[in-house]
Amino acid sequence: MGLLEGCKGLVFGIANDRSIACHIAQAVLQEKAVCGFPHLPGEKNERRVRKALEGIGVTDPWLLPCDVSKDEDLDAVFASVRERFDAIDFVVHSLAFADRAYLKPGRFAETPREVFAQALDISAYSLVAIAQRAKAMMPRNGSILAMTYFGAEKAVPGYNVMGVAKAALEACTRYLALELGESGIRVNTISAGPIKTLSAMAVGGIDEIFEWVAKKAPLRRNIHAGEVGKTAVYLLSDLSGGVTGQNVFVDAGYNIVGL
Repeated sequence: MGLLEGCKGLVFGIANDRSIACHIAQAVLQEKAVCGFPHLPGEKNERRVRKALEGIGVTDPWLLPCDVSKDEDLDAVFASVRERFDAIDFVVHSLAFADRAYLKPGRFAETPREVFAQALDISAYSLVAIAQRAKAMMPRNGSILAMTYFGAEKAVPGYNVMGVAKAALEACTRYLALELGESGIRVNTISAGPIKTLSAMAVGGIDEIFEWVAKKAPLRRNIHAGEVGKTAVYLLSDLSGGVTGQNVFVDAGYNIVGL
């Protein structure tokens, strides 16, 4: 029997086989959950997501094209979910975007208004937009989980506007937890250490960040995405039934170090 047996949910954000969302999907599927997978529209994106899921043993995935910056796309996703499920138990938000031209050390002050607004919309507001729609389909004990990073709390060179967007995401999580708790819905974040994902490699100076974390983190290493997947299972399951509004670090302990 799996920890999530009988549970149904959505995992947003798989881009390829290195995506944190893909590792979370693998972990929840191993615990017997049933999932749908919203992804960026387009044939090329669909092929990548399908290939990533095939790599973890999903031969016939339920794929849902969705641009989270468009309300009509989100409405279509949740309309499809209502046709298939009478309720959902969890949602995973592993979504972030910022123009990589401004994810370089020394370029934050140059961030244009439209780049700032887009990063906040896709990386932070999308959680609110998803929660609005998920709430109506979640019974008590539902769980919403989002992914963040230490750059939301401290200024990490090169993370720039994405750090600001993740700070907004963490604040959204707390306010959603406060409001949705009355309905028995928990909302949390995982702050993962640096992992070699497609989005992480867009950050200027990322190789130095990997080297620094491996030297200074208490565990003297970087994490692997499977460790994030296991923590996600905890936060999505009844094991964390009394946990909401929290940011759980999975970063080999780096966040505690005063260096």
